[in-house]
Amino acid sequence: MKAQEFVEKICAVLTDHKAEDVLSIDVRGKTEVADYYVVASGRSMTQTRALIEYVEMEMDKIGVAPVRRDGVREGRWAVLDYGDVIVHIFNDETRLFYHLENLWGDDKNIVRY
Repeated sequence: MKAQEFVEKICAVLTDHKAEDVLSIDVRGKTEVADYYVVASGRSMTQTRALIEYVEMEMDKIGVAPVRRDGVREGRWAVLDYGDVIVHIFNDETRLFYHLENLWGDDKNIVRY
């Protein structure tokens, strides 16, 4: 599966499970860490944890597991690293603090779902 298709699948899972402000950021040429960041918000720490679990469960169905996962237990900022695609799910306060879309995005490389 191409990275863009993978991003769209992840974003669909997040929007289907009521994540807020779901977007993808094309970071190719800006970092060597990944090609895309997916960023979304949960309304609470519990929802943030649940959203990560939904993404992992759906990606597992297609045989893809994260290389690394972090922050899931706390629920303020959880990260799933799928190599070319890194998924960041924040609670609102933490997302405002880090504001990844301002750090890595511009009008040309962000897609809102």
